[in-house]
Amino acid sequence: MPLKTRAIDRLNDHVFNSIYSRSLVYNTCWEDPAIDRKVLNLTDKDEVMVITSAGCNVLDYVLTGPARVHAVDMNPRQNALLELKIAGIRALEHEDYFKIFGTGRHVQFEEIYHALLREHLGEFARQYWDKKQGWFTTTSQNDGLYFRGLSGYVARMFHWYLHLAPGLRSGVIALLESDSLDEQREIFDDKVQDHLWSRKMNWILSSQMTMNMLGVPHPQRKEVENQHVDGVAGFIRESIEYVFRNIPLTDNYFWRLYMQGSYSKHCCPEYLKQDNFYKLKSGLVDRISINTCSVTEFLRRSETRISRFVLLDHMDWMSSYLPDALIEEWQAIFASATNDARIICRSAHKSPAYLQTLRIPDGKNNHLLTERLQFHPQLADSLQAHDRVHTYAGFHIADVLA
Repeated sequence: MPLKTRAIDRLNDHVFNSIYSRSLVYNTCWEDPAIDRKVLNLTDKDEVMVITSAGCNVLDYVLTGPARVHAVDMNPRQNALLELKIAGIRALEHEDYFKIFGTGRHVQFEEIYHALLREHLGEFARQYWDKKQGWFTTTSQNDGLYFRGLSGYVARMFHWYLHLAPGLRSGVIALLESDSLDEQREIFDDKVQDHLWSRKMNWILSSQMTMNMLGVPHPQRKEVENQHVDGVAGFIRESIEYVFRNIPLTDNYFWRLYMQGSYSKHCCPEYLKQDNFYKLKSGLVDRISINTCSVTEFLRRSETRISRFVLLDHMDWMSSYLPDALIEEWQAIFASATNDARIICRSAHKSPAYLQTLRIPDGKNNHLLTERLQFHPQLADSLQAHDRVHTYAGFHIADVLA
């Protein structure tokens, strides 16, 4: 049965669902594919199912040459963004492509869109981008693709905050120019940390509206609050401090994007690098299929056996409000998985209860997930330490037991 909720929680759910059902949430992926690659060990025999999000990691995985990558998302706007990226790979040269998806701006986008991109899009994507061309045509460095969509509005708020806090702004600029991890750590400690954590910033970070704009429903927020004494703001502070004190910014395109508002050719997702762009153009991009539906719907109608599943963090909220649907999803996963299938997922909780307690019907028996999966917590923890994003408390790796 669905979990009983308070009135305020039901209101938060309504607001989140209203926003999510009308918006592009993610303008870039917020999961580190370099970590995923080490876990997935993709070969030309693998059929991969991944939740689309912004499509960056779909393009990253296909660069390793699997047989096929099936992108699945219930939000058609997320798939529309991936469609636009694929259309650009097929129709453009790298310089124009990088302006559109690297800097997030191209003054000739409307002309390029109508002449070269639109014909490659499906009906929904065409209708969507017909209305959103202005996202790319701006000349302002504080606008463009990476300041649009819900997560983009959070980035916009951060940049406004920087303009109001010159001490913090100068510290951020120094961080971006640092040459070593030791220098980066020193700058963060001396010039950034004290300016960043104001009472107002803590309130903004703890707001459910901010979480909604980052695609985090309140069940995930509760998971964070239940395991961190200082709540959401404390968890975010801990995550940011870990990243800036322990992980070099030189190739951390996730956080550099949010500080700069664009990628550079030296620090960007793999699909935006010139050599990789032309590898995708030469045929790898044709190995991607796009599916606007739930994971369960995709798996039930697909005749393909899946050997690698990338499930992101959607099971957090399903476990709270759609437990029956979560059970059905796991049934579909087990029915579609190859004997050597591997699954990765992320969570707002380091050890979410549902991975230990959820029972999946199998004929006459109900098996715990732990009886159907072999988890690898030590491997997950060792890789999590190098995750360049570091905003998920839990990273989970599991192999399907034959």
